[in-house]
Parts: sequence; structure tokens; C-alpha cells
Amino acid sequence: MIVLVLSQAGAEDKKTIKEATVITAQTLTTDSKAKTALFEGSVVAKKGDMTLFADKMLVYYTEEKSSSNIKKIDADGNVKVVKGEKVITSASATYLTEPQEKIIFTGTPRASEGENVVTGSRMTYFLKDDHSLVENSKVILVNKKQD
Repeated sequence: MIVLVLSQAGAEDKKTIKEATVITAQTLTTDSKAKTALFEGSVVAKKGDMTLFADKMLVYYTEEKSSSNIKKIDADGNVKVVKGEKVITSASATYLTEPQEKIIFTGTPRASEGENVVTGSRMTYFLKDDHSLVENSKVILVNKKQD
């Protein structure tokens, strides 16, 4: 198992917020010229209360002074994001930090929270605002019976 810790910087109200992202995988291949890191085999990326799982992740980063900052992550194969009670699955996803932190899911995305389910052709999850934009959506809402 290989572990790499990267920080993610984002501008919010002209302040810089840094939070570590911890990525584990069976193998890691880095390219310092291209500023990429390819993680393969049971990849898990954890940042705060969000965890991203995939078969493979290609991380694009910038280097500043003594730290590396994530710009983008392309995740492929059995993608799953867990944040609290929300679970989103898809064939692939792209995590972007700028200009707005979001994850774009493609390849039969499916989001669930409890028994409620949303599917579509493409799903964009905005992390800061905790809302989603789903294209060609189908929603299944389960009404709970009251006693």
C-alpha cells in the first residue's frame, strides 16, 4: 500500500484554506514534469468527511514552496463518493478544485441518501454548497409512513 498526502488550496473570501487529502493505493507512478500522480488498485482518497474510491485515479497538482496542491483528479472504474449519508456511484468522475470545488460524475451516475435515489446521464456535485445538478434525471423518493 502506498500513501501520499497532498494539500488542497482554495480561495474563499480572499482567504486560503488548506486541508490535507490522503490517498492510498496499491501502486503509484509519478511524473514530476507533467505534475501528475497515477494511483492504481483499490484507490481511496480521503479529505475531511468525504471519501472517494476508484480503481484508478490520475491526480494533477501544482507545486508551491514545500507543498503540493491538487488541481484536478480523474477517477475511473467503480467510482464511489461517500459524504455523510450521501453515496454517489458512477463509472468515472472528475474532481475539480477551481473555480468552484465540484465533482462531475459520468457513466451511469447514481446518488442515494437513505432510500431516496437520483440517476441521470451526468451529475455535478458542488461540495461547498452541498447541491447537485443532474442531467436527464430520474428521481425515486420514498415516503415514510407516519404512525
